Amino acid sequence: MSDTHSDDKTGGGARVVLAALAVNVAIALCKMVAAALSRSTGMLAEALHSLADTANQIFLLIGMRSATRPPDEEHPFGYGPETYFWAFMVALCIFAVGGSVSVVEGVKKVLHPPEELGDLRWAFGVLGASALLEGYSFTVAMREFREIRAGRGVRRTLREARDPTVLTVLFEDLAALFGLAVAAGGLLLAHLTKNPIWDGAASVVVGLALITVAFVLGRDSKSLLIGRSVTDDETRQITAIARAARDVLEVIHIRTIHLGPNDVMAGLKLRFRPELDVRTLEARINELEASLRAALPKLRRIYVEPGFDERPLRGEPATDASV
Repeated sequence: MSDTHSDDKTGGGARVVLAALAVNVAIALCKMVAAALSRSTGMLAEALHSLADTANQIFLLIGMRSATRPPDEEHPFGYGPETYFWAFMVALCIFAVGGSVSVVEGVKKVLHPPEELGDLRWAFGVLGASALLEGYSFTVAMREFREIRAGRGVRRTLREARDPTVLTVLFEDLAALFGLAVAAGGLLLAHLTKNPIWDGAASVVVGLALITVAFVLGRDSKSLLIGRSVTDDETRQITAIARAARDVLEVIHIRTIHLGPNDVMAGLKLRFRPELDVRTLEARINELEASLRAALPKLRRIYVEPGFDERPLRGEPATDASV
């Protein structure tokens, strides 16, 4: 068995997060000024959304940096799960700051609408500029997402993703572009009908969209925090390499868990030829580990247990299983 460590390759994700951070800081400041001048609740919801997104990028950067710390005595497997923890904090921030507050403020305005809105030219101008900036951030995130896809379908890529960073920014940008369109529509209807209720309704819609995004991101982050295995294709690849290894008679089971986006711990229980002496068995295990790591560099910690299938002793069916 062996245990190796190296820093995660997060360059692409870091570029996406930094681009989103710069964009959201600029947008949040502009929206706050526009919300004050226009007295628009929809614009206030958008300002809160951008503030939440700004905090989210900081959370993601903290997670990416913390995850690269080397193992120590208290955390012998390293700090890889920091990425997943801070991604979960992002989901909570979107829900609490962006979604919930937007819904509450929108409901207040629907129930108690003001007599009139302020100067909407500022609001429309900021919405247009924000759309351009968010479009740039979305383009950066999509470019990185295409590399992650590597020819796979979108649904499969989302299902198999083990790095929440780029996907979090991508979902945030999608929600932001949707929110900008809704806020603009609410302001336009409020202006044309002279009824501010439309502005409040837009705030509620934006908030509900953010709550939905927060739920999806939170669900995926929770799954990663609990511990997810490698993808089915990678499991089959590990199984095939183990079966093809010298002197391996049977793959009893394989267990994998992501400790970070590019940090996987794998445990294999294999039945070797019974006539092998200890020194030869050690050599075979080292050969297998080298083959596995060459095929899947993310397998940083590999533990191989020689043994036999104990399931018949427990009254369970004995099958050659890989998971």
